[in-house]
Amino acid sequence: MSNKQFDVVVIGAGPGGYIAAIRAAQLGFSVACVDEWSNEKGGPAPGGTCTNVGCIPSKALLQSSEHYEHAGHSFKEHGIDVSGLSLNLGQMVKRKDTVVKQNNDGILFLFKKNKVTFFHGRAAFAGAASADGYPIAISGKAPETINAKQVIVATGSNARALPGADFDEKLILSNTGALAIDAVPAKLGVIGAGVIGLEMGSVWRRLGSEVTVLEGLPTFLGAVDEQIAKEANKLFTKQGLKISLGCKINAVTKGADNVTVEYNDAKGEAVTAVFDKLIVSIGRTPNTNGLGADKAGLALDERGFVAVDADCKTNLPNVWAIGDVVRGPMLAHKAEEEGVAVAERIAGQHGHTNFDTIPWVIYTSPEIAWVGRTEQQLKADGTPYKAGTFPFLANGRARALGDTSGMVKFLAHAETDEILGVHIIGPMASELISEAVVAMEFKASAEDIARICHAHPSLSEATKEAALAIDKRTLNF
Repeated sequence: MSNKQFDVVVIGAGPGGYIAAIRAAQLGFSVACVDEWSNEKGGPAPGGTCTNVGCIPSKALLQSSEHYEHAGHSFKEHGIDVSGLSLNLGQMVKRKDTVVKQNNDGILFLFKKNKVTFFHGRAAFAGAASADGYPIAISGKAPETINAKQVIVATGSNARALPGADFDEKLILSNTGALAIDAVPAKLGVIGAGVIGLEMGSVWRRLGSEVTVLEGLPTFLGAVDEQIAKEANKLFTKQGLKISLGCKINAVTKGADNVTVEYNDAKGEAVTAVFDKLIVSIGRTPNTNGLGADKAGLALDERGFVAVDADCKTNLPNVWAIGDVVRGPMLAHKAEEEGVAVAERIAGQHGHTNFDTIPWVIYTSPEIAWVGRTEQQLKADGTPYKAGTFPFLANGRARALGDTSGMVKFLAHAETDEILGVHIIGPMASELISEAVVAMEFKASAEDIARICHAHPSLSEATKEAALAIDKRTLNF
């Protein structure tokens, strides 16, 4: 086999793509992965949006900004007096960039370890399949064409711009620009109260910005369990985020050094707000431009997503697609699971992705995490259920941490006691949700969790107590 002929070629090295490439290589295939992300020096930066301008750098800034806020506000309670506190934003951003590079380098190391051939450039279908497979043209510093018996499309997504307000990443920012602001804006506007909007709004509020979040929907965090969402709105407002729901944006106008947003509020009244920077986080669109889908005959749906079936198969034989570029939640871990499943299906195995047990996390403070059904979904379906909640206020470890906001909420079937959903707002919710995911994968009952010994003192005890609350027998509340 020549070095231009591969069993599997993965287009994109984001979480879905690089994981798919590694798993395919583990299964004995000759694998190439092509990715065009570049670092500041023009070198390869695999990891996609998640590693470069998404999950990883945002968590780095969230952690740094939380340290800053603790030093300025809550350390005193612990007997730690801080004088002369100052912000070195340049160092904070530099640390974030270092974390990103460590992840980039880690992926390149994993490719080498697993004998995945990496090409730095943009990949596109160059035509229909032939006896050698699909021709994949790579543009970049060293243009060439390789052939693939199997193709996995993992090209991810791009930030959706507001009509008439294109991103310039200086005044009107996507997630990319929001992670690279060089000075704390006095007034920051955020359009969209979703995951990205709330996380980035939280970062810059902690660092000193006056943050206003404008959300078009009349409800806050509509995908989240209503009880949890109401608690989140209350806590974020108390922290200083100004959240306005039911807003209709009429115009966004750039000035020399500010942005004016004209909108109608929930009452229909006209409002004009001027911000130093504006973050627009109103969703993401599939990244299929330049993929050469038409040259290969690859079908896209009306929104530009690659059309796939339940197994991630496209309309073309031996062509698959995963992650943000296909249907389903735009989550890095969903893409990873699909990448593994597709590699195993190519090998004739039975790869599996269970959309019903994919956890969701918002890395604000407190964190919000959930898996399964919400109470409003169960009501709409007419599913008989029981609910149990337990507040972190009654958890010893949370008190010791000094973070007692939020709760754990269990939803179980009223007749079988099977866990239908778990919803958490509070400290380390992103870690605590894993127990619920495991439990639901094994079709556990709330009683199962209630009967399992949890370490004391630990935040996980709140999970056990919420399960006990299903039958109104909490022990510590």
